[in-house]
This record gives sequence, C-alpha cells and structure tokens, in this order.
Amino acid sequence: MIAVRKSGERGRADHGWLDTRHTFSFADYHDPGHMEFRSLRVLNEDRVAPASGFPPHGHSDMEILTIVLEGGLRHRDSLGTTSVIRPGEVQRMTAGTGVVHSEMNASRTEAVHFLQIWIHPEREGLEPGYEQKAFIDGVPGDRFRLVASRDGREGSVTIHQDVSVYLARLPAGEEAIRAVNPGRHAWVQAIRGKIDLNGANFEAGDGAAVSGEKSLRFRAREEAEILLFDLA
Repeated sequence: MIAVRKSGERGRADHGWLDTRHTFSFADYHDPGHMEFRSLRVLNEDRVAPASGFPPHGHSDMEILTIVLEGGLRHRDSLGTTSVIRPGEVQRMTAGTGVVHSEMNASRTEAVHFLQIWIHPEREGLEPGYEQKAFIDGVPGDRFRLVASRDGREGSVTIHQDVSVYLARLPAGEEAIRAVNPGRHAWVQAIRGKIDLNGANFEAGDGAAVSGEKSLRFRAREEAEILLFDLA
C-alpha cells in the first residue's frame, strides 16, 4: 500500500522570516491522521529569510537530520560545534540527554531552503553527538546514496535507530527500482522535479508512506531528487 501525502495537504506556517511546511504534526499544526510514520516523527521543509533563523533552543531524546537544498545554514550548539551546512551535505545531531543549538541563515542576501528530520532514537538518554558529511555533488545520476544508517556503513552518518536514509538524483526519463525487504516500510519524499512511483505521480513536496510493497519503481518525468527512508 502506498498512502500519498500531497505537498498542498501539509501543514503550513508563514512567520515572515520563516515559511515552513510540516508533513507530520508539529508546533501549532496538529493532525491526528498524520502524527508520524514508524520512527519518523518530523519532516519539515523550511525556507528562512536572509540574516534570520532559529535562536538557541533545546532538544532531547531525538535524532535530528538536516539537509540543505539551497543556500547555507549556520549551526552552533552546546557541544561546541560551529558549522555551515551546504547543499549536498547531511548533518546528524543526537540530542540525547539534552543539547542547545541555533540555526541561522548564513547569508544576508539569499534565503536558505532545507529539510529538517526528526527520528525517534532506539532508546532515551543517549550521549549527545554531532556529524556532518558531504554526499551528493549535484550531478544527476547519483543512485540512492546511503547518507544515514544505524551502523554508519558506506560512509553514512550514524543514527541511533533501525533506519536507513538514501538520497538520489535521477535524470529525466531514467528509471530505478528499489526492493523493500519483508517486514520493512518506507517513506518516499520528492524533493525536486517530478517522478512516478509505482504508477503514482509525485511532484516536489509530495511524500508517501509505503507498507506491504515488495519493490519501488521510480521513473523521473523530469530531473528529480528523491529522499527515501527504509524503516523498521
């Protein structure tokens, strides 16, 4: 079964400096039918105005992934980390027993566009931690590059949950097939472009919960970027 979540159905808030869309319930947006999917708790698409951002705030007991699509996001945290996240990079922050961080647009002239993802950890009380790695250089044809996993295999960042996260870019007209192992589930998010997924049409911002499917067949109707979660 593939349950499609269209981009326009997501929650939205426009704060002037922040234009954000919520796939699942978040902050003032509450939808009992879309609270989370498996261990995937938050999938927000944010656009932050120049010289703006989120001031220091705290998190605990959550695995947080940040993927920048356009611009640069400046990160500072109570672990002593200072960095700028750019397109093609993935940041992982284990909030664990508690961490305070800020996220600010690194530019005074251009907006920053990014995804922020929260995943429930396998247990509470983990030691806070941070990773940031570069994966995709923007060249179409990067086939489902593993960017986050429980064991950090293939150079991916390590998340403390039985989840594997893949990024892919497909040129227009290209197809790719991914198997779904028995007992596993998937969330598919279209980041850019247009794709067909098992016959269903997806555009940027559309997502889908996948259960009980043996495989996923992707076809790019135009150059597309895809985020795929393999979930227990």
